[in-house]
Amino acid sequence: MTEYMPYLFVAHGLCAFALLGAVTHQVLSVWWPVRGGNPNFMARFRAVKAANYVNAIIVLYILTFTFGSIVYPAYRIGARVYMENLKMSAVVGSFEMKEHLVTFGLGLLAPYWFYWRQPMQPGHELTRKMLVLLLALFVWTAFLTGYVLNNIRGV
Repeated sequence: MTEYMPYLFVAHGLCAFALLGAVTHQVLSVWWPVRGGNPNFMARFRAVKAANYVNAIIVLYILTFTFGSIVYPAYRIGARVYMENLKMSAVVGSFEMKEHLVTFGLGLLAPYWFYWRQPMQPGHELTRKMLVLLLALFVWTAFLTGYVLNNIRGV
């Protein structure tokens, strides 16, 4: 199993990066929709159909979570012990927060899918906006935390 760990770690990072892009497209399209005018780069970035990203986000989230849970023991044994020996408690604590947020995000996937499924029920626009915003905040926080921790001590 250990000979596959670098590949699983890279797959985890690639899925996380794709998830980050998909959820960012969706959150910007619902919170900052295009209102017409001169189409620049940001306008085209936001001019996506938000509902088209739901299934991709759910699949990418589950894949990222799965790959992350497979490589997690290597982090626990290797990188975390190294950081604890250096008394980097804030860094270790940030990873603990990442674990919690990712788990909350996993729990949000069912209501997220329910409110975004086709055909969308009218009157739930704010609920959809809040769910995708929470998911985006969790994904961005987890991505940045993982990136910083990997730069401190890679697995």
